[in-house]
Amino acid sequence: MAKHAAPPPPAQEAEPEAPKQFRFPSAFTVLFVVTIAVWLLAFIVPTGAYQTGDDGAPITGSYERTSDPLTFGERLMQLFLAPVNGLYGVQGSDGFIGPYESGELYGAAGVFLFVIAIGIFITMSMSTGAIDNGVARVAQRMSGRGPVLIAVLMVLFSIGGTTEGMAEETLGFYALVIPLVLALGYDRMVVAGIIMVGAGTGTLASTVNPFATGVASDAAGISIGDGIGARLIMYLVLVPISVWWVLRYARRVKADPSSSRAPDAEGDEELRRQGLRDSAELTGRQKLVLTTVGLTFAFMIFAIVPWAQVINGPNAESYGWQLDWYFPELAALFLAMSLVIGLIGGLGEKGLTDTLVRGAGDFIGVGLIIVLARGVTVIMNNAEITGTILHSMEEIVRNTDSGIFGAVMFLINLPLAFLVPSSSGHAALAMPILAPLADFAGVSRASVVTAYQSASGLVNLITPTSAVVMGGLALAKVRYDQYVRFVLPLLGILLVLCTLYIAVIASL
Repeated sequence: MAKHAAPPPPAQEAEPEAPKQFRFPSAFTVLFVVTIAVWLLAFIVPTGAYQTGDDGAPITGSYERTSDPLTFGERLMQLFLAPVNGLYGVQGSDGFIGPYESGELYGAAGVFLFVIAIGIFITMSMSTGAIDNGVARVAQRMSGRGPVLIAVLMVLFSIGGTTEGMAEETLGFYALVIPLVLALGYDRMVVAGIIMVGAGTGTLASTVNPFATGVASDAAGISIGDGIGARLIMYLVLVPISVWWVLRYARRVKADPSSSRAPDAEGDEELRRQGLRDSAELTGRQKLVLTTVGLTFAFMIFAIVPWAQVINGPNAESYGWQLDWYFPELAALFLAMSLVIGLIGGLGEKGLTDTLVRGAGDFIGVGLIIVLARGVTVIMNNAEITGTILHSMEEIVRNTDSGIFGAVMFLINLPLAFLVPSSSGHAALAMPILAPLADFAGVSRASVVTAYQSASGLVNLITPTSAVVMGGLALAKVRYDQYVRFVLPLLGILLVLCTLYIAVIASL
């Protein structure tokens, strides 16, 4: 008996593809595009140079047009070698930057190694469990005092931001903070405020943050300690304002849960019941690790601050005990203390070496961004268009009031911070152009560094291109639009205060 073939299944209509969401390119892509754009721009912008003083600063009014120093073949080779020159470039007797010539070190090798060293140090400290348990211990001890707990945690995160640019490291703390905050009667937006706004405001007012202040100071040709007093005052003013903003919201939510901007997620009731059940205990090793971490950062501050110049003026001779350390010494310090932290934490030989490699790997991206950005500067200098760009901007700022100049520097860096989300890449790219403008306006270069890092920190509190913002909100289970409504008024307050403050310090 013949078998009848089964009828074909009814055709199913193809489901329409979901439209692809726009994703802002990474810092690497942005810098690659900038590199190509600057290389092409060098064919159009006239070449020119300034005479420089003994301190290397351009002399006002000394700009002169020059003949084109490079052939097309040399320009092509400069583009090809840009990343290499960015890492290890030296200035030869002919004035060009190249990795194989003898002369003055110009590349970012020192900054690159420093970033890797501090990355190893941070990863080593986290691997001992001391950082996690330290925060958890503070939270447990203050669990009955909600507002105090919020304030203390925000200050702790802000200290991490101002000293080492705490960013991606904050993502590991959401699992600790969420149950505690929920158990105290608050919502998940308070969690985002504690961690993101706390660390972000500290980074905005960085004092010795190596990834913002350090890289920018190096690119500006000044010490990381220059301007530390003004930045510390900014930190002491802005952090309490951010704490007040989060506390204001937290009190309202606890009094009226219906006013929450972040409704409960599934399982929150269980988290509330479990939030204060377990107590985090610090071992003797972990206490010693925390003490060592604190002393290391304290010593770094002592080593980099030009004490005689801070106390007696910029032309004072250094004290005999003044170290005046820079990136090579600081890199060596953090590499050595990473080993000390690993030994104290009892990681063992394998744990220590594995963590060292992992820490270097985690921060290699930041280092490469700095290298790529420095390569752009090398192209501009070799093509001799930096002086021409400075000259065009000099005409604008020459007769500008110093206070207005400071405010303009801050506002200029806001869109730059959005286009280059990496604070290190932003600093390495913008500072070689913006910092010399301070010489023409009669303003300290430290003021330009402060303007840059404030703008970068402000934008990175909200930018959707930031892994810290979007990753943190995903962990907190808070929608981006909810967070924007919560933080936008605070950003307006910080914007006004930063603009006014930078205008004041620039005019002093």
